[in-house]
Amino acid sequence: MECLIGIVGKDFVLVAADATATSSVNIFKTDEDKSRDLNKHIIMLYSGEAGDAVNFAEYIQRNVRFYGIKNGIELNPKAAATFTRRELAQSLRSRKPYMVNLLIAGYDITKTTPHLYWIDYLGSSIEAPHVAHGYGSYYTVSFLDKHHHPDLTLEEAKILIKKCIDEIKHRLILNLPDFKIKVVDKDGIREIVI
Repeated sequence: MECLIGIVGKDFVLVAADATATSSVNIFKTDEDKSRDLNKHIIMLYSGEAGDAVNFAEYIQRNVRFYGIKNGIELNPKAAATFTRRELAQSLRSRKPYMVNLLIAGYDITKTTPHLYWIDYLGSSIEAPHVAHGYGSYYTVSFLDKHHHPDLTLEEAKILIKKCIDEIKHRLILNLPDFKIKVVDKDGIREIVI
């Protein structure tokens, strides 16, 4: 019942996650932040079973930060996504696999390029210019296919993601009243309001 959306622009990545914490048919909270900053230029959005999602997100966050402290160099987005995918794939082979879907968005400061990775609970991973997880993806992916282009500006991406959120609110029977929207670029990660 959750929804994650990501869009890569010319020199940034714009991501959105619904702010609703649910279990079955119950809504517990409508201001949940379903993201973790892995470092200054990489953010991970997560959805899935409540305990699994938060536990796995915190595990990845701490390990990526530990790597930076231990080696004196931060992971780039590709390395963070590869590590995360590997950990998720390994958990599948255990008695307690994590049921979590992820988006990893980041800005590679060495190559000055934005990156967006889609990772599902089976450990599949792809890099794409726009992605979505959850029931909202049924309405947003085709819309993004039609309107996304590589030279997207931040203002155009804000309009695009607002239209995606409006479409989800209009067409999805589930109540997703609020979304937290963040942008990742050369200056780091920041939350924005649309």
